[in-house]
Amino acid sequence: MAQAADTARTVILTVDDDPGVSRAVARDLRRRYGASYRIVRAESGESALDALRELKLRGDLVAVILADYRMPQMNGIEFLEQALDVYPGARRVLLTAYADTSAAIDAINVVDLDHYLLKPWDPPEEKLYPVLDDLLEAWRSSDHRPVPATKVVGHRWSARSSEVREFLARNQVPYRWYSADEPEGRRLLAAAGVDGQRLPLVVTADGTPLVEPDAPELAAHVGLATTPTADFYDLVVIGGGPAGLGAAVYGASEGLRTVLVERSATGGQAGQSSRIENYLGFPDGVSGAQLTDRARRQAGKFGAEILTAREVTGLEVNGSARVVRFSDGSAVAAHSVILATGVSYRQLAAPGCDDLTGCGVYYGSALTEASSCQGHDVYIVGGANSAGQAAMYLARGAKSVTLLVRGESLEASMSYYLIQQIEEAPNISVRPGTVVEAAHGDGRLEQLTLRDVASGQTELVDAQWMFVFIGAAPLTDWLDGTVLRDERGFILAGPDLTPDGRPPAGWELDRPPYHLETNIPGVFVAGDARAESAKRVASAVGEGAMAVMLVHRYLEQS
Repeated sequence: MAQAADTARTVILTVDDDPGVSRAVARDLRRRYGASYRIVRAESGESALDALRELKLRGDLVAVILADYRMPQMNGIEFLEQALDVYPGARRVLLTAYADTSAAIDAINVVDLDHYLLKPWDPPEEKLYPVLDDLLEAWRSSDHRPVPATKVVGHRWSARSSEVREFLARNQVPYRWYSADEPEGRRLLAAAGVDGQRLPLVVTADGTPLVEPDAPELAAHVGLATTPTADFYDLVVIGGGPAGLGAAVYGASEGLRTVLVERSATGGQAGQSSRIENYLGFPDGVSGAQLTDRARRQAGKFGAEILTAREVTGLEVNGSARVVRFSDGSAVAAHSVILATGVSYRQLAAPGCDDLTGCGVYYGSALTEASSCQGHDVYIVGGANSAGQAAMYLARGAKSVTLLVRGESLEASMSYYLIQQIEEAPNISVRPGTVVEAAHGDGRLEQLTLRDVASGQTELVDAQWMFVFIGAAPLTDWLDGTVLRDERGFILAGPDLTPDGRPPAGWELDRPPYHLETNIPGVFVAGDARAESAKRVASAVGEGAMAVMLVHRYLEQS
């Protein structure tokens, strides 16, 4: 018999679009578990997600979610993937027919599926209850308690408020948002003893009020590690995008004492992606946040340290040690370093954009703002995959999404599968040969001036939301004078350092630089910051792993 849960109202949720099947599942669940758990049933993926969100707001716990695979509009795998974002600790079960077992096996990778059950499950005493008993026991043994949420009080059209929300969201820190104009927001301001002139106010889970905190202060107060536990490591990885996370996972798993240093949030540009559909092993796609969260947990499982909100400002050679200096003057040293600093979106130079950044103008997906775009007209600047992924995501709720592309078409810079999806989306339109001439608004974005590249004609359009993806600049200025870079700032490595067959200036070893090695022995580069890199998630992860292999080779010969 099921044991009593920590709370008598913990939920087991079941969703099936067939009313008869839905009632039968709920009946069998109540018969066995009704005394200790509340059984909630839904007849569509959307209604089940609504129920989960409501439970989340109330602070209720969800132990197990059972979903039928064959549901219209949203199948069971798609539902469970979204449910994972709401209740990541809930155990997940897929109900399938015999013909759908291959889909169930795929779901093991897509949504970390715990079990799949073949229908019919009669008798439940043999086919249903033993499975549920084991899952509930595993759930009770895990840390399933709700995490007290950080509270953020700010103004809707405040750039700093937007930055804080994005920082917390990308670092997987649960938070609740309150407008300073609403009653609860005013109550929190009063409780903190502030007048609201300086916002945002962040109230941490332990009740500590922070007024306009910067990233390091915020990170330190919400439980993110910011200080290394040692002075010396085998490997320092600089940058927490796919390349850096890949390097941290492989480095730590192969016995290297590894620390990863990230200046903002792990995931990099990929972490901001609403949907990555061409990454190996995820046939139904995966969000950047989900991929980042899994990679971060995986690196931690192997013992890698991950430091957040630490800005690296210098790299020095001190004998066999490589010294990494931080902006606060402190430093950490290691036998080897992997530079995985990635790139940042270029800023739009049009007048008005700087003043309205965070107030309607956003760089990258800014997924914390997506829910506010419901029913509005959205403009996206850019024609590469990141822009296409954002367009597909925002089109779910926006009235319209317009892609502004400087080039003649999307074919030159966007993957074919995304182009097809955009062409099939009824509320997405593409305007090739169009650029933003200016952004207008008083405290928030209100209008855009668009210019046709060929004719020079301009047009004024109403706009509340603009997301910008216009190419990337490497985050490598701090390496000037130390590591060789090309004219655009991308890091040179391996064969690119020896175009004439001779080693780079100052190279003292009797071998040429390894494939991903820079002009400093023991310092490697991986991912988008490398000159002529592929600029894809899979290649970045692969380079992170390859760099670790080369680190081993370097250490063996040192």
